[in-house]
Amino acid sequence: MREYILIVEDDNDINQMLKEFFEQHGYEAAQAFSGTEALLCMKERMPDAVILDLMLPGMAGEEVLCAMKEKYPQTGVIVSSAKDSVNVRVSLLRAGADDYVVKPFDTEELLARLEAVLRRRGRNGAEAGEAQASDRVLSYKDIRLWQDDFLVLVGGQEVPFTKREYLILELLMGNPQKVFTKANIYDSVWNEEFLGEDNAVNVHISNIRQKLAKAHPEEAYIQTVWGIGFKMK
Repeated sequence: MREYILIVEDDNDINQMLKEFFEQHGYEAAQAFSGTEALLCMKERMPDAVILDLMLPGMAGEEVLCAMKEKYPQTGVIVSSAKDSVNVRVSLLRAGADDYVVKPFDTEELLARLEAVLRRRGRNGAEAGEAQASDRVLSYKDIRLWQDDFLVLVGGQEVPFTKREYLILELLMGNPQKVFTKANIYDSVWNEEFLGEDNAVNVHISNIRQKLAKAHPEEAYIQTVWGIGFKMK
């Protein structure tokens, strides 16, 4: 079984770069964009190691580190930060960090440090049967949707949706490459026959887009396929 790495980094480009880098080297990688999201991810599935940025929105990286080590002491944590003072590094190591890298870091060095952390914790090549992936969490770009909790995080920020808005987003994220017609959406969410004139689907899609845009204005998530319907972009 491949080792599972959780990347906690609010910079989308760095987060995606690290995900692709680790996957190229045979690891399974997941992404979180805030401390709150990281702890929720760990609750869903225990990672073998965490790459933790210190400068995070909301909950500070130092607080996240303490929470991780209190709840999941067996998980290795490598802290990454632009802070390079000896005092900072010593305090983080004493708080439970397994290693520390300074930004900008070399990815090959980070990989070597990760391998060392995994070896020290005796997890390289070990079976992690308790860490089964949850099929109740949907992910798309920086959106994570918890199907059992009616919870949606965008870039680590919780976004409130009405029940029908949530169900539409869940439907689209469940099969992001598929184009759903208005009739598909109406049948699934309203459980009623679609008569072709109801504007409810358009209104709900517009509301979802507005709420997602507030959380991440630069990103477009839902695409209109003219004459057919909607899909994740």
